[in-house]
Amino acid sequence: MDSLEQAVPVWCRILSYPGDAVEYHEVPSEGVRIAMFKGNVKLELLEATDRQGSVQRFLEKRGGGLHHLCFSTKDVDETFAGLSETGMQLLYGQPVQGAEGRVFFIHPKSATGVLTEMVELDTQG
Repeated sequence: MDSLEQAVPVWCRILSYPGDAVEYHEVPSEGVRIAMFKGNVKLELLEATDRQGSVQRFLEKRGGGLHHLCFSTKDVDETFAGLSETGMQLLYGQPVQGAEGRVFFIHPKSATGVLTEMVELDTQG
C-alpha cells in the first residue's frame, strides 16, 4: 500500500484499534509521514513524502510491509556510543531528531537483517 489512508484502516481492523486514536506525524528531514498506533506495542506505518528519499526507494524495491523495529532507550547517546564501540554498523554519525525524540538506526547487516531504530522518547511534552 502506498499511502497511510489505505494502510491505517487495514491495521485498525486487524488490531481492533479505533482509527481516531491514531497519531500522525511528519518528519521532513527523513521524508516520511508516520501513523502511530500506541498501546502495549507501538506500531508505526510510514508513507514517503520525499519521492527521492530512502523510504520511497525501500517501498519501490520491497513493497509495503515491515520496514523496521523500534526500541526505546533511556539515553540515546550512551546507547549509540556503546553500539558503535562494538562495531555495529549505524546509519547516522550521531542521533538525530525523529517524530517522538532523538533516534538512530542500526543497519540490517548488524541486526540479523532487520532495520532497527533506537529512540529516546521526549518526555517533556
